[in-house]
Amino acid sequence: MIFEERQAEKNDFSSRAIFIFSLIGIAFFIILFQVFSLQVSRYSSYELAALNNKNYTVPIQPLRGEIFDRNGQALVRNIKTFDLITEPNAIESTESFLRLIKPVINLTEAEEQQFLAQFKEMAFVNKELVLKKNLSRQEIAQFRVRGFNFKNAFVAERYRRMSEYPEIFSHVLGYVSSSESEYDLLPGVPRSHWRDAELKYANGLIKGMTGLEATYNTELSGSYGSRVYEINSRRQLGETLEHQPATEGRDIYTHLDISAQKSAAKALGSRKGGVVAVDLESGGINVLFSSPSYSINKLSNGMSIADFQALIANPNKPFFNRATQGRYPPASTIKPAIAMFGLSNKLIGWEEEIDDPGYFTLPENGRIYRGWKKGGHKNVNLKKALLVSSNTYFFKLAYQSNMQDLASYLSSFGFGSKVCVDCFDEDSVFLPTPDWKYNNLNTPWFTGDTVNIGVGQGYLVATPIQLANYSAILANKGTLPKLSIAKSPEFNLAIKNQSTTLLGSKNWSKMHDALTGVIEDDLGTARSIKDLKNFKVAGKSGTAELVSLDSKEAYQDVRDTELLRDHSIIIAFGPMPNPKYAVSVVIENGESGGAVAGPVAIEVLKSLLNEQ
Repeated sequence: MIFEERQAEKNDFSSRAIFIFSLIGIAFFIILFQVFSLQVSRYSSYELAALNNKNYTVPIQPLRGEIFDRNGQALVRNIKTFDLITEPNAIESTESFLRLIKPVINLTEAEEQQFLAQFKEMAFVNKELVLKKNLSRQEIAQFRVRGFNFKNAFVAERYRRMSEYPEIFSHVLGYVSSSESEYDLLPGVPRSHWRDAELKYANGLIKGMTGLEATYNTELSGSYGSRVYEINSRRQLGETLEHQPATEGRDIYTHLDISAQKSAAKALGSRKGGVVAVDLESGGINVLFSSPSYSINKLSNGMSIADFQALIANPNKPFFNRATQGRYPPASTIKPAIAMFGLSNKLIGWEEEIDDPGYFTLPENGRIYRGWKKGGHKNVNLKKALLVSSNTYFFKLAYQSNMQDLASYLSSFGFGSKVCVDCFDEDSVFLPTPDWKYNNLNTPWFTGDTVNIGVGQGYLVATPIQLANYSAILANKGTLPKLSIAKSPEFNLAIKNQSTTLLGSKNWSKMHDALTGVIEDDLGTARSIKDLKNFKVAGKSGTAELVSLDSKEAYQDVRDTELLRDHSIIIAFGPMPNPKYAVSVVIENGESGGAVAGPVAIEVLKSLLNEQ
């Protein structure tokens, strides 16, 4: 019995011992695991956390690349200016400091209040604070003379994005503005550190918002650098531990021509519209002008809220790029393309004549479509129809055409698609077809719709840049490089050739002869601009109707309202017979195409050809 009790006690002791040793073993392995985790597996993360508590990384802003025209003249530059920077940690009394600095530097109330609002925070962390931006030469001189009184302030370089032509190139160049997306460019730098970035620009962290500044923002921006500071327990900056300099952005050289752009702006004046000119050999855009415009300098470097709201509220819509986004009926400028469709499909020939009584009657319902000349042009063949712009001829030709096939043919000229590889926010518009009308307007396509297309009216619309592309294809007899603004295709934007087999060489020669006659022949509808130059020009003018009326008398009743007047349009290329440039001009509510838009086109061509 005694033996059994002792054995039970012995077993109980062994069980307790095993339990205790098991607990000790588990605790030992937990401690060992934690030591391994701290010393090996998670060492890098803890080391990084320790370094983050010790180091403080700030980004360094790079200078953006500059933009030049085709002759190497600057369109947008980085202009050096100077800001007054303070060291808040070294300023004992803000009242005394401001009282001493005001006679030297002209401070506005807003600048003073902004300085006081940020002072304590920047003083606590020992960081610099801008007191005034863009100092005048007089202010800089005054500060340097009295600088010994301000050991806690200094003048530092800053840059502004500026153009000598801030309004005439506003839509094509675009503007830069402050951006929060820059925070993502250095993933290893916390977002809170970006407020302490070493800035090159007085306007802070910027990026391209529109135009070339936006299209080529990556190339222009360059790469941010960084500077690593040692910080103390109060998060105050100490000495620099590492420095990775920023890489400046790349310059962009364009096909734009300052002289020609000036000519377009001067000729267009205060009227609303768009002008586009194209180099036929390269496909480069030499002119891209939209009126009215705005100042990119003001938008890029600080504009008051009131001024910005006034621009937005302006009924003339200065932000709207009419050259790439304006939708206009091409009017009679479309007639060469309609003629080429007829020739390609054997619907007409050059010598075949029709009688033009001044109107076309739709066989299905007797509806009358009137021409622009009362009584018509009598007997007309294709060349005469182009010279005098016979609506009846093209009404009849369109009536014979299949709209689906015609739309496909027009697409080969770039209608209904984007024609520029690097134009910002270009509108591709659309090509009207029976399916398009049914899907968008829920009504069937009528033969009369096709008849209207024959004279560039109805549902057919195009942008000025599409009209310039079309004009260039006509000038180049069917081939043209894809339009571009920048010269270098290395900016990751593929430039492909547009090529067509629209006509044979004999038809092309006759087409050029007819379009030259539009301006140079006494019968041509644009003959009024014949004597404005010393070289021959081919083209086609048009008057885009905004209100469908039955007579000129009815039009006179509505033209007192300017917004109801017809648009003035022309496409042109020259010098003939070996053209180098093509141009399109659209003037809103300008009425006569040849007489109003024509002189603008001639001035642009003269400038490009140095024939001023």
